[in-house]
Amino acid sequence: MVIKIELQTLDTTGTVWPERQRLLEELGVPTENSQSQSGKTFGMNWKMTAKTILVQLHHKIETFENFNKKLVLVIQDCFLDYIQREFTFSHVRHQAQLGDSMHIHVYRMTQSDRSFKLALDSRLSTDVEGIARCLGLQAEANVELEQILKTLESKLSANTLFTFI
Repeated sequence: MVIKIELQTLDTTGTVWPERQRLLEELGVPTENSQSQSGKTFGMNWKMTAKTILVQLHHKIETFENFNKKLVLVIQDCFLDYIQREFTFSHVRHQAQLGDSMHIHVYRMTQSDRSFKLALDSRLSTDVEGIARCLGLQAEANVELEQILKTLESKLSANTLFTFI
């Protein structure tokens, strides 16, 4: 069994530096006061993160379908809430089906006492056409299996091939 794991970073906006300086001061570490007094803020750039992830999924999922493989996106519930508000998601199955190539596992963060815990909240699924609909696309991203294999084969040299003695 081959499993592909890809980590996607989220896009932020603003700067965390003033907040860092304030924390250091609270911990008794000397800093330059002018930087900790800044009112600049930071946060998630939800729109850019959502667009980036959905476009990347659209490009990758057809390839996964051609290899009869599944791609699983793991996200937090607040991010799912955002993409459902901003993109077309009504067609995505809220009860994941094994036959779909694109699965979304949604986790919710809970707090008990002083600890935080992630728990599986829901599983959704769709396919390449479903991801295209999320983005409002009419055309498919055609990545032909033959084209991928030809590109990979062209990069192989005699030094990279296995030989049997």
